[in-house]
Amino acid sequence: MKQILYIFKNVQGFLLVLILMVSCRTSVDNSEYNENTRQDSSISAMEIEVSEEALVEIVANIASPIEMAALMNRLGVPFSKRYLANTSSVNDLNTNFQMAYKLGIFGADLGYLNMYEKSSAAVEYISIIKTLADGLRVGQFFDYTTLKRLATNNQNLDSLMFLSVHSYNEIDSYLRETPGRSYLSSLMISGLWIEGLYLITQVAKEYPHPDISERIGEQKIILTDLLNVLNLYKKNPSFNELIRDFETLNVEFKKINITYEIGEPETIEKVIEKDTILVIVQNEKSIVDISEDQLNSIIEKTEKVRNKLIGL
Repeated sequence: MKQILYIFKNVQGFLLVLILMVSCRTSVDNSEYNENTRQDSSISAMEIEVSEEALVEIVANIASPIEMAALMNRLGVPFSKRYLANTSSVNDLNTNFQMAYKLGIFGADLGYLNMYEKSSAAVEYISIIKTLADGLRVGQFFDYTTLKRLATNNQNLDSLMFLSVHSYNEIDSYLRETPGRSYLSSLMISGLWIEGLYLITQVAKEYPHPDISERIGEQKIILTDLLNVLNLYKKNPSFNELIRDFETLNVEFKKINITYEIGEPETIEKVIEKDTILVIVQNEKSIVDISEDQLNSIIEKTEKVRNKLIGL
């Protein structure tokens, strides 16, 4: 359990890296970055002012695909490669828009593979992620050789996840210092989220369980926050289509009722630079009311949106 909790912390950091890349910088000439398509130029020209505090609050609620995969694993759900996105479509990508959300999609699949310790398949997905990172001109921050070596050793799961997070930290630093590239993070987090949702809804269809249904229902909150970010770019036709697809999902999620029970606050000791401080954590439990019909509708809509994104 300690190992899994450690991974969760790292993945949450990874998600924080992705979403913080949405934060705004002053708009400047983007010709060097967006020489491949006018579509990408029109997107990157729209730099939006978003507070980091708001984005941190959004990502705090995002459940990682690793966490979902861990739930599946814990419930004894067998691994299935049928759930994963086909890597053959990568060669057909020619815009930064496409490569960014595919980077998120394959990142979610890699997390699923790692949790089930599927080393050979993980190497393939690491290679695809490297190709996408190179296409976005951030491949210099992705240590492909080391990640490949760690993926072939099942004993190094923690190290593999840690290095993946470090790579994305490096990418984040570069993108935040390069004007006109912040929109890429909203696409990556969209791909990451929809693929994570797809994985768990496919499992729910074949191996129904109350814990899985509850986790799916909780995505109502996350989708609302994600749409708030995507709507910042709604003037762009490409984002408009993505928003419309996610809104079809949102229609179904709005039917779900979520209530909260406030628990007793908990005092936790934390050591920061040799000083011990007390942190008060307010425990809160969410209660998700989701019917079988609602669940089936979400499963169906998720499959349609995800397959559209990956080109099926």
